[in-house]
Amino acid sequence: MTTESNDPSTPADASTPAGKAERARAALLTAIDAQMKANEPPETLQTLVRLMEAGHSREQAMKYIASALIAEVTNVLRENSTYDRDRYVANLQRLPKLPWEKDESTKK
Repeated sequence: MTTESNDPSTPADASTPAGKAERARAALLTAIDAQMKANEPPETLQTLVRLMEAGHSREQAMKYIASALIAEVTNVLRENSTYDRDRYVANLQRLPKLPWEKDESTKK
């Protein structure tokens, strides 16, 4: 019998849904950290700084940036296309408005 711990410091089993979600989160954060270290695109680090200056914690700012990365990956997979830097940067610049939220001017 396996039991899952509610202790956040205990890694989830990678074969469980919680474990898979944790691996996905870790991969996103690793990719974002790599973008900031390479300064490519520079807007990733600029977005982190902007969101933190606006009062968001680093953790929350990273979650917002991850949402922009998720949106880009989703578009690439859905459209069977390549990475679109301009689209990704546009999503970063809209944060904290999430990429899937409609602008007020387009709502009917």
